[in-house]
Amino acid sequence: MSIFNRLLLCLFLVSFTAFSQKAQKSAFEVVPLGIKGGIDEKNLSAYLLAPANTKDYVCLDAGTVNAGIEKAIENKIFKVSTSEVLRKYIKGYLISHAHLDHVSGLIINSPADSSKTVYATHKCMEMMENHYFNDQTWANFGDKGVGFPLKKYHFQTLQTGEETPITNTSMTVKAFPLSHVNPFESTAFLVKSNDDYALYLGDTGPDTVEKSENLKSLWTAVAPLIKNKQLKGIFIEVSFPNEQPDQFLFGHLTPKYLMQELHILEDLAGKDALKGFKIIVTHLKPPTKNITKIKEQLKAQNDLGLKLIYPEQGKRFEL
Repeated sequence: MSIFNRLLLCLFLVSFTAFSQKAQKSAFEVVPLGIKGGIDEKNLSAYLLAPANTKDYVCLDAGTVNAGIEKAIENKIFKVSTSEVLRKYIKGYLISHAHLDHVSGLIINSPADSSKTVYATHKCMEMMENHYFNDQTWANFGDKGVGFPLKKYHFQTLQTGEETPITNTSMTVKAFPLSHVNPFESTAFLVKSNDDYALYLGDTGPDTVEKSENLKSLWTAVAPLIKNKQLKGIFIEVSFPNEQPDQFLFGHLTPKYLMQELHILEDLAGKDALKGFKIIVTHLKPPTKNITKIKEQLKAQNDLGLKLIYPEQGKRFEL
């Protein structure tokens, strides 16, 4: 091989390596503050999400906040105080629905928090205002609602399907409705950073049980992003093992129903579109034997080649 050809080969290899590294570059950083679906009040649904290499986090639900931050500090994810993470790193909250295991951390920590925005759809925000921040069960730290608004939090109502900037970040969010014991509503949040996306689902039952097409509509909306490799991962709940009867799902998924829904998504996105795709499994309900069974069943039924991620409280990962 001539020197010229060797130089061309070297140039090609360097360019290919650089392209591959760029293609594999992470878009988001995730710090789980809480991962379970009950009964551990120190470890309930809450996930910090930020564009890679920033500290501009939005909190996806807020069941546990303070205990999760402390766990992350123990794991050396954050090298500042709990108060500084709460007040400076968390730029806002996306609340999927108003059940206590998704909002209790936000409520309890509100006196120590800094001014920021709480985002939710109309029904969820209405419940937050009327039942929590109402000057009876808790002081009204919001800027509207009943009682005396202290105006620490700006309560911003999201219109489903509309892209909304997340204040003090470079991210935007689009909300989609979910069924959680129909007609009770939950929410999915499609978060965008540059041309990359992450999808977070609050509690949801399968369309077949909920007599709904909310998940089908969501899958239809995000399928093009999977085709284009723009969607970096989906946070989705699996609360019970397959043995849980439909009438006792209470608006949640099992491994069987998760795979059923993801097969619908693959049909829309294209064959093998989900191979290696990151599914972050959330909201696993204790006891431990149930969690173990859920993981075993998901492994056995994973015929799509998904990369299943089981987040751990206070341990960062990337998307």
